[in-house]
Amino acid sequence: MKPQGLLSELELLLLLTILNLGDEAYGVPIAREVAEHRGHPVSIAGVYSTLDRLEAAGLVASVLGEATPERGGRAKRYFRVTRRGLRSVHDTRRVLTKLWKSLPALDAKEPA
Repeated sequence: MKPQGLLSELELLLLLTILNLGDEAYGVPIAREVAEHRGHPVSIAGVYSTLDRLEAAGLVASVLGEATPERGGRAKRYFRVTRRGLRSVHDTRRVLTKLWKSLPALDAKEPA
């Protein structure tokens, strides 16, 4: 299988968030968690377009839940990370860890 390549920041955040949310991983909670960890809001449209791209690449899979009255009869689309997606998360972490370890230490006396 051809390597997927490294994940972008948003892709990595979405996959990690889906893994953390488990069975409750659908659009609104995913966007809320990502925004909380990033420290600023994220566009729900951007979240969904990235999730669509991740699904097309085989890194996530989705299923439609039951329609609910509080959503006007619309169903929630739940996401889960696939085995391939989990491999991409680990591959990206491995590369980022190597890069972090190669950074010079910050000197407290040096101006910012």
